[in-house]
Amino acid sequence: MWQRPDSYGRFEHYRHPNGEGPHIYLKREDLNHAGAHKINNAIGQVLLAKHLGKKRIIAETGAGQHGVATATVCARFGLQCLIYMGAQDMERQALNVFRMRLLDAEVRAVHSGTTTLKDATSEAIRDWVANVETTHYILGSVAGPYPYPMMVREFHKIIGRETRKEAMEKWGGKPDVLVACVGGGSNAMGLFDDFIKDKDVRLIGVEAAGLGLDSDDDGQIIEPHSISAGLDYPGVGPEHSFLKEKGRAEYYGVTDEEALEAFKRLSRLEGIIPALETSHALAYLEELSPTFANETKVVVNCSGRGDKDVQTAIKYLKV
Repeated sequence: MWQRPDSYGRFEHYRHPNGEGPHIYLKREDLNHAGAHKINNAIGQVLLAKHLGKKRIIAETGAGQHGVATATVCARFGLQCLIYMGAQDMERQALNVFRMRLLDAEVRAVHSGTTTLKDATSEAIRDWVANVETTHYILGSVAGPYPYPMMVREFHKIIGRETRKEAMEKWGGKPDVLVACVGGGSNAMGLFDDFIKDKDVRLIGVEAAGLGLDSDDDGQIIEPHSISAGLDYPGVGPEHSFLKEKGRAEYYGVTDEEALEAFKRLSRLEGIIPALETSHALAYLEELSPTFANETKVVVNCSGRGDKDVQTAIKYLKV
């Protein structure tokens, strides 16, 4: 059905014209079956559900990639699949909605709140607690109640393990810097986990910029927005919070406009159309690159491909 490791490529166009500057490598999770890193977790959790005797699978999705991965594995193993997705996300990710339905999953629109990922997650949890005896909930990120943050991290840590192995094969050492986008944080946690104890490796997470986690006078979380449906979430996994508090990882924000420019730049320089989520990491890399010493080895996690985001890009980019 699917094989690892995925591809791992070096991109010269991100270096200075004179050939100096950092060496940029892209961890190609976008080449996985179903087009993103999400398949790692979906396979693991569906196998767990079968072991537990569960016949019904539910999941939430924002950008649609987790939904597609879940629907793909459910189709492979003959399990009933229901995906909760915000109505706004269904509109901007229509391609992935079609893919899920083609795979025989029911995609249920969520019209409450912001009609995005946060609300889809809430609806999925409501369903799960009401049907826990027959249903397994495949949470798509390193967030939510225990054991989900730990379990999702374990299924994604293959990303970091492969990165370490491939770095040793290519240049005989570790990467100097790891960069990944962060919504809930699954792809970043998968990349970072194997290197947390390596204090000489910088870990950099890139979020959608804005006000941060803010609340109104009544303590209600203010509605989030990002051009990237997968980063449109007012929270983050607890291990990312821990890494930030301990100073082990750094986290920065990138605006919609910066992400769109990075989306266009990688497409034109390397012939790779990245997901808008990945584009946030690429955008911050462009700001960061001039600060790196010559020959610095940088690995960016390309968490998904950008087919799903083309309709969104059409609205904003003049090409």
